This record gives sequence, C-alpha cells and structure tokens, in this order.
Amino acid sequence: MKNEVVVVGAGAIGLLSAYQLARSGVSVTLLESGRAGRESSWAGGGIVSPLYPWRYSQPVTALAHWSQDFYPGFADELAGLSGIDPEVHVTGLYWLDLDDADQALAWAQQQGRTLLDVPVEQVAVAVPPLGEGYRHALHMPDVANVRNPRLVRSLREALLRMGNVRLLENTPVTGFVRDGTRVVGVRTAAGEIRGERVLVAAGAWSGELLAKLDLQVPVEPVKGQMILYKCADDFLPSMVLAKGRYAIPRRDGHILVGSTLEYEGFDKTPTEIALGSLRASAEELLPALADAQVVGHWAGLRPGSPNGVPFIGEVADYPGLWLNCGHFRNGLVLAPASCRLLADLMLGRVPIIDPAPYAPGRRLRAD
Repeated sequence: MKNEVVVVGAGAIGLLSAYQLARSGVSVTLLESGRAGRESSWAGGGIVSPLYPWRYSQPVTALAHWSQDFYPGFADELAGLSGIDPEVHVTGLYWLDLDDADQALAWAQQQGRTLLDVPVEQVAVAVPPLGEGYRHALHMPDVANVRNPRLVRSLREALLRMGNVRLLENTPVTGFVRDGTRVVGVRTAAGEIRGERVLVAAGAWSGELLAKLDLQVPVEPVKGQMILYKCADDFLPSMVLAKGRYAIPRRDGHILVGSTLEYEGFDKTPTEIALGSLRASAEELLPALADAQVVGHWAGLRPGSPNGVPFIGEVADYPGLWLNCGHFRNGLVLAPASCRLLADLMLGRVPIIDPAPYAPGRRLRAD
C-alpha cells in the first residue's frame, strides 16, 4: 500500500483524521507509540461542549458548534461500521452558581444556542441527588456526552475494516525523514516509513516530537485526574457542573467526576491528594456519593496550547509536514470539525470553516 499520508498519533484526533482521509480514498498509515486511543482520549470526560463555552475565542467556538451538530449522526455511522456504539448520550448540562452567568446568556443569544436561566428549585426536581445550597443555575438541554473509550475503540475497529488503512501500534516515532526541507516520512525502531505527507497528531507529545525539527510548538502536557463511581442507572439524569468540577452520567449508571488541572510535565501518576479533592467535590455536588465506592481513579495528559486553539494545517517551512494538535481540554469536543477541516485542506476542498485561525504560520517558531 502506498502511504499517501503517515499519521503520527492514534488518539481521537489521529484516529478521526485517518478516518476522514480514508473515507475520501486516501491511503493512510497510522502510528501509535502504545495502544490506540489510550492516552488523553481515554482519560477525558467526553462532554460534547467546552466546560464554559462562552469563555473561549471564536475559533474554538466555530469548531465546537460544527462538532456538536455532527456527533449524533456520526455515532450511528460509526456503530454501523464497527459494531461498537460510542454512546453519544444527550443529557443536558446544568451550570451552578456561575460568576459570569450574564455573559453566558449574552453569548448564547449571540450564537443562537439554547441556554436557559432556570430556578434552582426546578433543578432540584430535575436532578434529585443534587446537593443543597446552590442559588442559581443555567441549563443547556441539548448537550451530550460521548463515552470516549468506546468512541476510540469504535474508530479503531472501523479503520481496521478499511482496506486503505494500516495501523501500527507500539511503534514510537523517533524522528523525521527529510528531502531538503520537505518532510517525506518518519523514523521508527522498525525503520523508515515514508509518505507524501506526514501528519503530527500526537497530543501532549506533539511539541516534544516537533522539537526534533527545531520547531518550537507551544503544546505541553497538562495533567488531569478523574474518578469514577458506579450507581443505579437512573441515579443522575443530567450532567452538572459547579466550582470547576463536573459529574457526567453514563447510560449504565457510572458517574464520572473531574477534573484536576496540573502542570507536572509527563508525569501522569494518580495522587491521593487529587483523589481526596475530587471526592470532596463529588460529595458536595451529589451528597449520596459519600456512600458510593470509587471504582476508578486515573490521570491523563491533555495537549495544552495557548488559548486552547489547535494547530491545523501545513507547516510552510517544512512542506509535507501537517499538524492537527494542541486541542487542550477540548479534544473530543473539537475532533470532528478539526479532522474534517484538516482533510479539507489536505485534499484541496472548500473548508468547512475559515482555516486561518488554526494555521501554524507565525504561531510556530523555528530555531
């Protein structure tokens, strides 16, 4: 198989980039240093919205809105192709006691998104396990969450069923192959893998990898820890968020609570301090969780970037080198639009949105 595109990184962004390209007839080799989808994509919460969408710039908003509208139909498509349901679960989301509720409501009106100012008494009826003492609430009824481990498993399986995709797991990339300034492949322990284009979608590791080309890309690891409870299937009917912490219900009664925001380099060791902090937040938000067992506690590394705006496009100083990285806390939220935009640009199609804000261009610096 001729490698038209070599994709480095098989998290949600790399998997979905490969999917978008392969569905358009491109031959793809997808490389992952470990197992596909087991880093940040596995560890996140999967809310199909930025936590506070009104606090982000228009480039993030544009990607988020396109993706939110795309997810429900995409989940059905993936389930049909792979036999694995990503479980896009529309529960709505309540924000409690926001300091900038007026700004949020103004943003929603401007963007044409439904955001309701609701009495706390109404929330208490809609979400029976909610703790007491909250004074104010905003509600976005159409927000979904996707079960991210199932999403990446579904994407992986769908790709494996395509004849024009090759997935190489446990294959770390150690460097790039160049012909002058043009990037024509990557180096691995198993040898060189060449392609017409190389796409870096390596999440938190993207900056470290691109430094091998003396490119200074402001993408850094940001640790996030989460905990998981198992409750009755109907325990929590909606997502809730207060004081920067959220609770997300899955269809089978698992409740995900997160998350921390830690700048600790590439250390993703779960800590007792974070566990205690997350439990305290969980029990304040949903007091009945004090009697529930924590059935999971883990950490992941988000790809932090300035203002959370990802890098999407070709690097002008290195023809053939493309980026789709730096999504920070919103990788799963922004993935469908980011990967569609990437495919549009690579294939010379009319892009779904203006690509200028995401272009590497002056946002990168070569030493």
